[in-house]
Amino acid sequence: MEEPRRCRVRRYRFTEGPATLVLRIPEVLDPQYGMFAWPCAVVLAQFLWARRSSLPGKRVLELGAGVGLPGVLAAKCGAEVTLSDSEELPRCLQNCRRSCGANGLPGLPVLGLTWGRLGPALLALPAVDIILGSDVFFDPKDFEDILTTVYFLLEKNPHAQFWTTYQVRSADWSIEALLCKWKLKSSHIPLHSFGADKEHLASSPLPGRHTIEMMIISLAEPDGT
Repeated sequence: MEEPRRCRVRRYRFTEGPATLVLRIPEVLDPQYGMFAWPCAVVLAQFLWARRSSLPGKRVLELGAGVGLPGVLAAKCGAEVTLSDSEELPRCLQNCRRSCGANGLPGLPVLGLTWGRLGPALLALPAVDIILGSDVFFDPKDFEDILTTVYFLLEKNPHAQFWTTYQVRSADWSIEALLCKWKLKSSHIPLHSFGADKEHLASSPLPGRHTIEMMIISLAEPDGT
């Protein structure tokens, strides 16, 4: 018999002046990466919080959502959000749905989308303005699959952008060659520009002392710029 997994609900509090948003995120102590919030998710959620006035009505897709912290925040700020994670991780998808319910968003779509696979769910997606991904650049063997999916989405939605945070784990980490191959460009976003240059964010111990970076990826111009 499989041992029961411990579940906890962690509260993340985002504040700026009189504005406050508290999110309740169920986390499960589980070897699957997507069952609890990672530092990159809190940084990306902070970026969305800093730009919350631009979110109402925006169509947002989160890739590799895990517990869905950034996507849930975007939805609470008025965006039309779809959350997704690998169709091969049903427990992760179920926990993502649990996050939606815990924050009063029981009808938020949660889809099984596997990076690099042009399945029916990906092909049927409606138009998007913003694609989110926190710590999706974790395992180098997945990098091209991720960018294949991002390129497909940006080709369908040329004015969209991919907002992504990643943890610096290796000095050799780079996706520049893959960006060039897939005709994509990136711009670096300093963490201090959106109040994320702190060890503690959103009343949580994350990101701690981890080195987190943020970038925005979009289609390159025909001349490669």
